[in-house]
Amino acid sequence: MAHTRLIVWASWLVFLIIAPNLVDSLGVNWGHQASHNLHPDVIIQMLKDNGIKKVKLFDSDHWTVKHFAGTGIEVMLGIANNQLEGMVDYSHAQDFVKNNVSKHIYNGGVDIKYIGVGNEPFLTAYKGANVKTIFPALKNIQKALNEAGLGNNIKATIPQNADVYDSGKAGPSQGDFRKDIRPLMYDMMRFLAQNDAPFVVNIYPFLSLYENPDFPIEFAFFDGGSKPVDDNGIEYNNMFDANLDTLVASLKKAGTPNLKIVVGEIGWPTDSTPNANIKMAKRFYDGFLKKMATKKGTPKYPKDIEYYLFSFTDENQKSILPGNFERHWGIFTYDGKPKFPMDFTGSGNQKMPVGAKNVKYLDYKWCALKSDIKDEGKIAEGTTYACRESDCTNVNFGGSCNNLDFRGNASYAFNMLFQMRDQDVEACDFNGMAGIVTSNISVGDCLFPLALESDAARQMIQLSVSMLAGFLVFLALF
Repeated sequence: MAHTRLIVWASWLVFLIIAPNLVDSLGVNWGHQASHNLHPDVIIQMLKDNGIKKVKLFDSDHWTVKHFAGTGIEVMLGIANNQLEGMVDYSHAQDFVKNNVSKHIYNGGVDIKYIGVGNEPFLTAYKGANVKTIFPALKNIQKALNEAGLGNNIKATIPQNADVYDSGKAGPSQGDFRKDIRPLMYDMMRFLAQNDAPFVVNIYPFLSLYENPDFPIEFAFFDGGSKPVDDNGIEYNNMFDANLDTLVASLKKAGTPNLKIVVGEIGWPTDSTPNANIKMAKRFYDGFLKKMATKKGTPKYPKDIEYYLFSFTDENQKSILPGNFERHWGIFTYDGKPKFPMDFTGSGNQKMPVGAKNVKYLDYKWCALKSDIKDEGKIAEGTTYACRESDCTNVNFGGSCNNLDFRGNASYAFNMLFQMRDQDVEACDFNGMAGIVTSNISVGDCLFPLALESDAARQMIQLSVSMLAGFLVFLALF
């Protein structure tokens, strides 16, 4: 019996030693395109509670970044595409590094590892807008990092969409960069290699399924069941492996076969369109994280890969031009609640992730359509306006609120605008059709959200309290 206990204890010890190492390869993206964001301290605590040690940001906002000082969390900063033109001027790149990087580097400061210069700059939707600025910006940022004495530890790179390379129907081994940007990509790959910087790529099996009705659904996942694709004797049974190995072939053609690959974004949305739901997201993450834990990479890139899940929380102000699902990529809801059980180590220990703590909401009140309003034309007009000004993606086909009736849709829209405008009383009027209620009007799985207390709101409250206290002292003097 004692021998059995010893074996069990030893097994748990091995698990405790190995498990943290499995998570070392895993990071998350945290974006801020939301009407209300959780405070960085809340996000940091969530990262720690879930054993996640890397975060990728889409900007370099000083106030946000400074909160990561001393946390032990590795950070990838971002430079937006609309800043690239400015970085072509080397003095601007120097200023960026000085103000957004160097200031955070001190004993106990922020552990910055990468600077993401631009974000998917070669998307065909941009129609070549970034072609002339992206490479000069990349070179200037790395040069400024080197000049500041930071270049050995912090590398400039470019998060790229997987559409910058392709193999047509020829298979991954025939991959190459797109013809329209091929010479430029070859030059940039050599620059990354010379500076020991990685190629960062965003790979989304969901998008392949969403954009192509003929895409075999099983090929988007990692749990088998798909018909294998043969490429010169190598069988691929999932889209991710085939896609990344297409990149491997492309890098070889660029003369940089040993360039490190980092997967900057990978995930599955949970709402607002068919196939974007919690069940399918859980299936994707379960298979993906199990694969990650093997540390075996892909057939042509059999290495431990650094991954960043997309995304940590939902963002209700992201562009929906690609699809309504864009606002629902989060593993957590907008207020930090976990959506489904998962295991970040990939070891099969399924449990609900640790959610946000000490979340501050605005008052517990909602905006709803009044029961005595019957004019459907005016209701429809008000609903359309509210959705245009807020976020009604959940009520679309395939969404969690798709089963609401006509009046329910109106209340959902009215409440979203009311919450996104910080529960402003004037935002719950709609020509007298709406009113404020204090009982939760959520319906089943359809959440009618409450707004988070913003930093601005907290500051206003603190200022009001301070002013009131000062006024009372003033009165006491007389």
